[in-house]
Amino acid sequence: MDSFAANRPMIVANAEGHHLIDTDGRRYLDAVSSLWVTTLGHRVPELDDAIVQQLAKGAHSTMLGNGNQVVIELSEALAKVVPVDRPHFLYASDGASAVEQALKMAFQYWANVGEPAHSKFLAFRGAYHGDTIGALSVGDDGFGADIFNALRFDVLRAPAFDDPECFDRAIALVEQHAHQLAAVIIEPSVQAAAGMQLCDLDGLRRFGAACKANGVLLICDEIATGFGRTGELFASTTCGLEPDLLCLGKGLTGGYLPMSVTAASDRIFQAFIGPDLGTTTFYHGHSYGGNALAAAVALRHLELIEAWDVLANVRERSLEFEQLLHDRIDANPAVKEIRLRGLMGGIELAPPIPGLRWGRKVAAAATDRGVFLRPIGDTVILMPPLTLTSEEVHEIVHALSAAIDEVASD
Repeated sequence: MDSFAANRPMIVANAEGHHLIDTDGRRYLDAVSSLWVTTLGHRVPELDDAIVQQLAKGAHSTMLGNGNQVVIELSEALAKVVPVDRPHFLYASDGASAVEQALKMAFQYWANVGEPAHSKFLAFRGAYHGDTIGALSVGDDGFGADIFNALRFDVLRAPAFDDPECFDRAIALVEQHAHQLAAVIIEPSVQAAAGMQLCDLDGLRRFGAACKANGVLLICDEIATGFGRTGELFASTTCGLEPDLLCLGKGLTGGYLPMSVTAASDRIFQAFIGPDLGTTTFYHGHSYGGNALAAAVALRHLELIEAWDVLANVRERSLEFEQLLHDRIDANPAVKEIRLRGLMGGIELAPPIPGLRWGRKVAAAATDRGVFLRPIGDTVILMPPLTLTSEEVHEIVHALSAAIDEVASD
């Protein structure tokens, strides 16, 4: 907060399409999808109508021991597309809560089947899974987590995705500790908050196979990668992963309302069946879990992704981004590396000395040019809406290139 005013924060008055409009009437192309949640743009008429229609029926009813028609319809639609065997769904409001649910389910699963020695988790360095205590525990030591070390539980750590031996060492850890692992958790394909670090897809495929061969539960955190970000509906399917637990959020409602969900395989679900309020009961739930308004817009959003062939647009715009970034930015000495998968990109800058805050300055210079960007350290993040146009790809790269040149010349 000490630097909030000095950073000239944008105060948004309204939004439309792919643009945010501030209180002075200036328009900004939302190239970070309002922190990675807006998939089809702002004020999409079909999504607006879904909320209005559900509002006429009712905004919310508790899911604790009851159901709601639109939540059931959403669950049936998700069950047809998630890469989870005969999935069951538990809803929450944010990605960290979806991860927390998955961790608790995995831990209790082993207690319920009479093998409580399976009590440890394996995670990857560089990972970010949210800000709740369990999510912080399986996340990396960065992102301010170290101050909470006294509250975090111990986790086995595999190398980050940028280590060429990442998956060889991760597989060795799975084989060595399978008898005590409750689960492993991974962001499939891309470690987003690590600056869009891309994993070796063949290595990820081998890792998934090792988990299955050793009977280790696999949690896939697709809060950032889900719903088309990488060019597939879910990144797990790119490598043939079949997670036991899948965490979804962010783009679930197209950026309209906070909602997340943990999808559990039937194997997991069956371990919790037992007498009412018995020892196998999963004592966990949220007041607004399965909110009807959020479910209605999430269901319509899922329909539009298919109807509009959004995944094809993601793949086409990704190829266009790749070529333009190569032509306009890759050779710039101020750029260390470009990482892109689908419409998830990171431009890692190369400041000559530490502490220059090039990431923030480049993002600010691009925003001054009408393209809203946010950095993670010295990596400028590209996370535009999935319905991005070719003209907007050019607009983003042009603003980014000019912003890098301006900051580097200073």
